[in-house]
Amino acid sequence: MKRLPDHVRAYKRTASFTEATAPKGLLSAHRTARGVWAKIHVEKGALVYTVGGENYHLKPGLPGIIEPEVEHFVTPQGAVEFFVEFYKAP
Repeated sequence: MKRLPDHVRAYKRTASFTEATAPKGLLSAHRTARGVWAKIHVEKGALVYTVGGENYHLKPGLPGIIEPEVEHFVTPQGAVEFFVEFYKAP
């Protein structure tokens, strides 16, 4: 999985979602805008993050990195709480 570039800075985050409240858009293939990176933070439970045909198992302390314009989605693994933090160059 990619790492966030050193030059990007957080500028907003979503509310915390659960398996019941996660927007359908996050559960199906979508992309961030040009120049926008993101980090998926799991607070409780686990998610599978699918990107580039690979699955990454995310849990507290093991976030997922989203590259600009790359198609991806998440799949809750039972009860979960998570949020997404967005980054871009200053």
